[in-house]
Amino acid sequence: MAVYVLFDTETTGNQEQDRIIQIGAMIVHNKEDIEVYDELCSTEVPIALEAMEVHNITPDIIEGKAPFSQTKFATRVNELNIPENFLIAHNINFDLDMLKKEGFENAYTLIDTFRCAKHLYPEMPYHRLQYLRYALDLYKTEEEEANKLDITIKAHDAIGDVLVMKLLLSKLVHATMEQFEGKNPMQMLAELTQTPVLMRTFKFGKYKGREIAEVAEEDMGYLQWMRKNLELDEDMQFTLDSYLH
Repeated sequence: MAVYVLFDTETTGNQEQDRIIQIGAMIVHNKEDIEVYDELCSTEVPIALEAMEVHNITPDIIEGKAPFSQTKFATRVNELNIPENFLIAHNINFDLDMLKKEGFENAYTLIDTFRCAKHLYPEMPYHRLQYLRYALDLYKTEEEEANKLDITIKAHDAIGDVLVMKLLLSKLVHATMEQFEGKNPMQMLAELTQTPVLMRTFKFGKYKGREIAEVAEEDMGYLQWMRKNLELDEDMQFTLDSYLH
């Protein structure tokens, strides 16, 4: 039977040299059998002030902690690392890259709840975890779930975010069953994870909130400029390319 590993990292920053300083995870075997991990870890890389501003983890908090390689989660994520199991995160590329810096080589089937939410809820203006927490009413049931698992919920805290992600995953499974009848929902989410999203609206810039199709008709030069000059995620690259080619 498949095991579902939901995880989130807090890090020293978001640059190439940055490393994990907190790992939050739930390993779900079934509804009654869930392993919970909430571990701080040390690193020689200084914590960027911008990172502290987000997660409130300061150098003194991780002083004397074991490095990530010695955490319980590091052992478990490697023990379960087979294609039959699922590794799940919100914007998984970032967190997976952080694991890879620690020597992890992935064999799991991946699910990115961020990209899946983009596919399944295209009408929503944003798909950030905290936005979805309120847009999908996850906050209404999170306290009950947290109490069952003895978890304290805090925004931008690894284990708190994982709990919200677990509730989000349930919503995504139901949405997948409605939109893709007859398909195995987890396998479908894995497929959506590997499928770029055709974005509907601009999330930033001078046309923020406007339909991309409309702007493409009015100002194709702006799309060309964006594609050439900005660092864009894969979905926006895919969207612009679909209009430019």
